[in-house]
Amino acid sequence: MKEADESKRKLADVVVERIEALIVDGVLKVGQTLPSERRLTEKLGVSRTALREGLKILRARGLIETSQGKGSFVARLTAEPAQTPMMHLLGSQPRTLYDLLEVREMLEAEAARLAALRGTQADHIMIRRRYEELVAADTHDTDASTHARLDHAFHLAICEASHNAVLVHTLGMLNDLMLSAVFASVNNLYHREPQKRLIDRQHARLYNAVTGKLPEQARRAASQHVKSVRESLAEIEREEERLVRSTLRLEGWA
Repeated sequence: MKEADESKRKLADVVVERIEALIVDGVLKVGQTLPSERRLTEKLGVSRTALREGLKILRARGLIETSQGKGSFVARLTAEPAQTPMMHLLGSQPRTLYDLLEVREMLEAEAARLAALRGTQADHIMIRRRYEELVAADTHDTDASTHARLDHAFHLAICEASHNAVLVHTLGMLNDLMLSAVFASVNNLYHREPQKRLIDRQHARLYNAVTGKLPEQARRAASQHVKSVRESLAEIEREEERLVRSTLRLEGWA
């Protein structure tokens, strides 16, 4: 009896380790529903009893949640940005957009380099889908918010292809702030034809370098893209400030 309990516990540990690995690797994402018990027992090669014991451990660790009638799903692993005072400050101060873009440049350049080195055929399929969706948005009357999400999804697919769990989750924790930054870029740059054409060329270079397994070209393409966006937004801001000053002078305020 004691040996049976130990065997069940060991199999439950197998369940825990496998599901934790899937979460860390980003295969199972926050909010995603786990496969059915029958599918999990087949995939993991364990009994239903061992599976339930493993899920119980994962619930106790706060990694999954279970809803009656809906099954188990991956729990949110970090606090909501709105609940974190620092994240609120970062999101509420426009000047931090440039700090965020500096961080994006560093992280995404390395993510692109690693994606070019480590990306699998399956990764390339996902990157291609996201890239084609982004390109297709140009032929439709796509609103800025949707375009921002497609842009973000393309960069996220490249990051996930880096197969660096810490890098993926670091960018994931900044997701809302990242999306705000991408929205600012799209909203301010995509309606300006020269900037839009430049962004399209940069995305194409990044896509080709990553899927072509050219790590240094991928790193440079990602870095130059984010740096270019940051510089373009700064120039737009300076233009607006000059416009305000000249208008005030015209109206006799200065």
